[in-house]
Amino acid sequence: MIEIYGHGGDRETAAGLYGLPAADFLDFSANINPLGPPEEVKEALMSGLQSVIRYPDPGHRSLKSLLSRRLRVSPERISIGNGAAESMALILLGLRPQRVGLVEPCFSEYAELSLKFGASLSRVYGKASLQWRADVEDIERLISEVDILFMGQPNNPNGVQYGRDELLAVAAVAERSGTYLVLDEAFMDFIPAAERITLLPDLERYSRVILIRSMTKFYAIPGLRLGYALAAPDVIRRMTDQQVTWSVNGLALLAGEACLSSGQAYEDQTLKLIAQERQRLLSGLSELGCGVTASQTNYLLVRAPGMWKAVELQDALGRRGVLIRSCAMYPGLTDSHFRIAVKDQEANQVLLSVLEAVLEGERRSGR
Repeated sequence: MIEIYGHGGDRETAAGLYGLPAADFLDFSANINPLGPPEEVKEALMSGLQSVIRYPDPGHRSLKSLLSRRLRVSPERISIGNGAAESMALILLGLRPQRVGLVEPCFSEYAELSLKFGASLSRVYGKASLQWRADVEDIERLISEVDILFMGQPNNPNGVQYGRDELLAVAAVAERSGTYLVLDEAFMDFIPAAERITLLPDLERYSRVILIRSMTKFYAIPGLRLGYALAAPDVIRRMTDQQVTWSVNGLALLAGEACLSSGQAYEDQTLKLIAQERQRLLSGLSELGCGVTASQTNYLLVRAPGMWKAVELQDALGRRGVLIRSCAMYPGLTDSHFRIAVKDQEANQVLLSVLEAVLEGERRSGR
């Protein structure tokens, strides 16, 4: 297993396990835009290198202003974080919940951070028949029993959304119960605008709803760490009161501003590529006997064929220079589940070819 830190994208651990240079792996374990950063971001970083001699703006004012105009949300409702993970930590530090609810399977950081900050956990579980979504009635029962509930929208690792009526129902229960509803929208940008289901237009109606978004995944800048949260002004103040000054570095802020100025062409190209290649992967994996959840995002939740366990398949592929994310540790899933990112056509074909060779080898050996 290469997820010793609980996440994908750990090439250094893979290098130690498999004896290959970290840069040589084809990494499907981290869900990053295969196009790479927009040219505007590269240019901003190069021209902005001289700014490292100055402290970054601790109020993140320029980036907040751009986000405010784009999202039609007042700056007082925006908190900038060192990745979406810092936003999650600031929510927990600022609101100090005793009981945290999780809709499993979900991003592991919700549980890890909650436990680090002294909260207890309660869970409901998704069902295979619902593409690993949970029954909304179960979520509503849980939300009335906890101080904060985390939900992925779209969810990681299955890549599906809850419906608008479902979100509104859960938000209404949260409002009545005095529970904070945290909707993690880190992968929302990978869904075409007309298909995105978000409570962003309803933030002023629901004082207990908090949205988290990431800029590192869609704009392919995970090494810079940049995300943000959207919530009622009093919630944002409680979060930022807990934030370490200058936790978001100057180059990350410059990159974020450049991302928001990159134009529609980059977004359109990304969405077209992801849609085409996601279908290519889904078809290819199905032909190899894998079970695949019909994701709306840039990753797929896959069930290994036959008697393969995810960690075994991960090891077999890793030895051949291809990394996948085992999901065996996700509560609610099985030890056969793994996740793969959607990359470009060439990379996706390599994955399918290597996977086919591994499975063919199994058949020849009579496993």
